[in-house]
Amino acid sequence: MIIRRLRSVPEFQEVLALEAEVWGYTDLADAVGIPMFVATLKRGGILLGAYDGARLAGFVYSMAAVKDGRPAQWSHMLAVRPACRAAGVARALKLEQRRACLAQNVDLVEWSFDPLAAVNAHLNLRRLGATVREYAEDLYGASDSPLHRGAPTDRFIAEWRLRSPRVETALAAGSGPRRDGALQAFPGVVRVNATEPRGAWQACAGWDMSRGDDELAVAVPGRYQEMLASEPALAREWRAASREMFAGYLGRGYQAVDFAADGVGGGTYLLRRA
Repeated sequence: MIIRRLRSVPEFQEVLALEAEVWGYTDLADAVGIPMFVATLKRGGILLGAYDGARLAGFVYSMAAVKDGRPAQWSHMLAVRPACRAAGVARALKLEQRRACLAQNVDLVEWSFDPLAAVNAHLNLRRLGATVREYAEDLYGASDSPLHRGAPTDRFIAEWRLRSPRVETALAAGSGPRRDGALQAFPGVVRVNATEPRGAWQACAGWDMSRGDDELAVAVPGRYQEMLASEPALAREWRAASREMFAGYLGRGYQAVDFAADGVGGGTYLLRRA
């Protein structure tokens, strides 16, 4: 696998085709187009492609940003071709993005991700060392993508502080876990109804917004995108429940600092009082 910068219009066309494949866009209204790549890369944006031979296997794209008066990067898109997702391509792209940002003297990268997308949470928090302090409700509005269609596009805002000891530790750990034991051992916020499933899915049986512990565990269901396609009403229930939990606790000064996958597509966040 070779990762390199993408700079030409033919390369941008490859990226646009992969966007359509991964997100299932029909009219590309939500896609990043060639003029945007041209303009943002002229002024500090970073577009990296991972190639498996001559074929684009994945890409990561960020644009120059400012946070609290300091230069940063907003990482808008990360996509990996489905056939390549077990090969560590996403993490490799993020590591190369980190090197490119540090070369520009940028030490903060932010991006959004769905709090109910467990695979993304595991990569972002545990394997990369990002943290989350901000919850954005329906950030992108209605989406044409079948991955998101039918539910509000609520998102976490990940903060990746590239030179922090936390990130250095996460990157040194490679793909292995950084914490022994399950995060379920921490005081739990959400109750999952395991005895009365809704088809193939577990329902949320309630949640507790009164906790004041220094560390809290918040479980999320597995395969949320599949749930949204097959049981949209239940997926919207989970969205509403997770919105109240995460927006509420983050608004009280907690931040998401870790995520443990459960082996069946879901997992548990660790929230820590800042």
